[in-house]
Amino acid sequence: MNKIEFPPRTIQAGLLLAMFIVHSPAALGQAEIQTGLPVPRFASLKTEKVNVRGGPSRGHEVTFIFTRAGLPVEITAEAENWRRIRDAEGSEGWVFHSLLSGRRMVLVAPSQRNVSFPLYANASREARVVAELQSSVLASAKNCDGKWCRVSGQGFDGYVEQQRLWGVYPNETID
Repeated sequence: MNKIEFPPRTIQAGLLLAMFIVHSPAALGQAEIQTGLPVPRFASLKTEKVNVRGGPSRGHEVTFIFTRAGLPVEITAEAENWRRIRDAEGSEGWVFHSLLSGRRMVLVAPSQRNVSFPLYANASREARVVAELQSSVLASAKNCDGKWCRVSGQGFDGYVEQQRLWGVYPNETID
């Protein structure tokens, strides 16, 4: 039987290629996510309990835990199946992509405490005030025109000045 000898560098390159193939996301049954979506962008928490980690893997320690579904977060980076997020208070960390939703949620003026803001029947300061929303009230953003957003939540539906909301960018439009 003939014996074939490979130079040591050829063996090393082959081993590295084999390691890459075995440890690739596809080989592990994971789809590599390439969203093509802009960063930064807003999303919301999909579940009641979301572990936020110090880095983009389950091997990183949990630095804090969100316990309220629907909270808006800003995605500031992507790494395969992981998203670095920031909350309204400025806390940052990494979460697994499936714990986030594209549903647009907002907080009413979360940086201001014990203040209420008018919720109007129409997108105008001259419109009838239908409710007063306390700071940090969570709402669903139905649409925004860059100046006003129609928001709704438990027991309310109306318009708020967009500048009062965290979870939408200034001048952003949402249909």
